[in-house]
Amino acid sequence: MEIKATDVAKLRQMTGAGMMDCKGALVEANGDFDKAKDIIREKGKLIAAKRADRDTTEGSVIAKANESNDKAILVCLGCETDFVAKNTEFQQLANTIADIALKSFPADLAQLNATKMGDVTIEEAVTSQTGKSGEKHAIPFYNKLEAPYIATYIHTNGKLATIVGFSKAVSLEVGRDVAMQITAMSPVSVSKDTCPQSVIEKELEIYRIQIREEGKPENMVEQIAQGKLNKFFKESTLEEQIFVKDGKITVAQYLKTIDPEVKITGFYRYSLND
Repeated sequence: MEIKATDVAKLRQMTGAGMMDCKGALVEANGDFDKAKDIIREKGKLIAAKRADRDTTEGSVIAKANESNDKAILVCLGCETDFVAKNTEFQQLANTIADIALKSFPADLAQLNATKMGDVTIEEAVTSQTGKSGEKHAIPFYNKLEAPYIATYIHTNGKLATIVGFSKAVSLEVGRDVAMQITAMSPVSVSKDTCPQSVIEKELEIYRIQIREEGKPENMVEQIAQGKLNKFFKESTLEEQIFVKDGKITVAQYLKTIDPEVKITGFYRYSLND
């Protein structure tokens, strides 16, 4: 049957697929728009399956807080190339996903993927975008944070961002300074007391191996390892890190100069380049 240009344009508006893909789907579906939409979706799934083993090392990382700054999300939409990442349609999709995530506040990535975005789920929308571009799209990271006050920071390249919670409100400048500290220095936890035990055990095991390879007496191994662990805490936990904007005091000491009662309650950081 004859497929009119207006019908192709209409299907393209409905699906966002390319003109030739829309025309081909309408031909295959004998002009049935619902069937044509299904054909385009299935094509997207097929392309996504073929690209499943590709790495999404480019994309957009978005940190976003609500108006009251007590809820925030951090989400990444990944793709294969910087060219696609800079595409307007890709950026619109990434920001739409971030807006939906902040509004619906899903518990985890699985729930985010299952959240509706119009008449499809976010996972289906991402798969559809894979079909349109011919390049793998995926959401490799999502997390949320609640606190009395939350600061956000997105690095200028759009590939690295942070959200950080505080026990009480701080100024925009203070929140941004701490968020930038996390972004730049990538701490493993807020403090040594909140450092995951798995991280501590891994560090200690590395130190023990190093110390034994250096030929130190066995009865000194644990003592030296603990000393190295304390150095690790100073370099890798947020409160004990040197505050980069000052260079002389720790982050904990900096916060005490702002308000002795304010504490950092938690943070999330994600980078496409790590």
